[in-house]
Amino acid sequence: MDLTLIVVLVIALALFFDFTNGFHDTANAMATPIATGAMRPKVAVALAAVLNLVGAFLSTEVAKTISGGIIKEGNGGVLITPELIFAGLVGAVIWNMVTWLFGLPSSSSHALFGGLIGAAIVGVGLGSVDFVVLLDKVVLPAVIAPVTAGVVAYSATKLAYWITRRFDGRPDGRGGFRYGQIFSSSLVALAHGTNDAQKTMGIITLTLIAAGLQPAGTGPETWVVVACALAIAIGTYSGGWRIIRTLGRGLTEIKPAQGFAAETATAATILASSHLGFALSTTQVASGSVIGSGLGRRGSSVRWGTAGRIALGWLLTLPSAGIVGGVSAWLVDLGPIGVAIDALAALSVIVLIFRLSSRNKVDSENAVAPAPVQGASEVAASGRAVKIKKVKPLKKPRGKEKESA
Repeated sequence: MDLTLIVVLVIALALFFDFTNGFHDTANAMATPIATGAMRPKVAVALAAVLNLVGAFLSTEVAKTISGGIIKEGNGGVLITPELIFAGLVGAVIWNMVTWLFGLPSSSSHALFGGLIGAAIVGVGLGSVDFVVLLDKVVLPAVIAPVTAGVVAYSATKLAYWITRRFDGRPDGRGGFRYGQIFSSSLVALAHGTNDAQKTMGIITLTLIAAGLQPAGTGPETWVVVACALAIAIGTYSGGWRIIRTLGRGLTEIKPAQGFAAETATAATILASSHLGFALSTTQVASGSVIGSGLGRRGSSVRWGTAGRIALGWLLTLPSAGIVGGVSAWLVDLGPIGVAIDALAALSVIVLIFRLSSRNKVDSENAVAPAPVQGASEVAASGRAVKIKKVKPLKKPRGKEKESA
């Protein structure tokens, strides 16, 4: 197949994946402020889109991990071809679309890695994948990051209710956290841009290196950064309302103080990981934070059935996307006709999923039920949210009471 044509196809599919990443992961930043009424749904996704765009320009460490880390470089360059990268993207896009249809906040990052690794193994062999980098930069962060974010969110929720215990019983006593959520959710959106947009930058850069159009070991070109930033921002603005519904109300009922704690924990974890070049899943981190905040407020309950479905999706993402990527790689080995079959199959699945989603439409109007106006009964008393010992007044002895009488 003509090299220029396949490179153009890969770049187009990579940008579409970036678009799906945007609408798939909008919930990570904006589900909780929408659920608590801190921001209106459309305003929230617009703000997230702008900050994703800005965040994409702040760092390229994660892009370098993907373009020059997971897939090994041999004597003749990277041990993967543009055709195989195309096959890997097919696996990632299809898995993203399927999980979006069911409202599962699965990892777009792991879908990308799974599809790419599956295609590389089928097309080149096990030796094409650097499993040490995969373990160090992808697998271990996937285990550690959501747990860390959950613990931080749990502690932050406890602390928030302890600090504001003087507001117990007052109408909307902790409503100020809604304003804090505007800042904290914006920080998550910015952090998401610094991490997730780079993954597509890394894929396009890997394609250009594999095609001999860019020297090995170099980072993404400026036009790649701009294109990926715009794609993820447009995808974010489109909403991803199905997953917003799951994270906003499906895991636990969220109060403003909890939302602020969860978003702060999510942003801190993602920004630290981006700085270290860890290509972690922002979805996993956000889900861990929401669960941690739910556990941190006594009287709230975590819906473990939903959490179990999400965890199952996490476990299935890498192998499922890898299998689809492997099958796609087997097809592209047939030549141009195989690439055409892959492209038509992916397009058919995407169209089918969009049609199925229209039967049960979820949008800004019905994604999350509007938060009730908080009165005294709606304000979680800190005594119920965290254990706070109350000093009981000393009772006078009965004998002395009679004497005074």
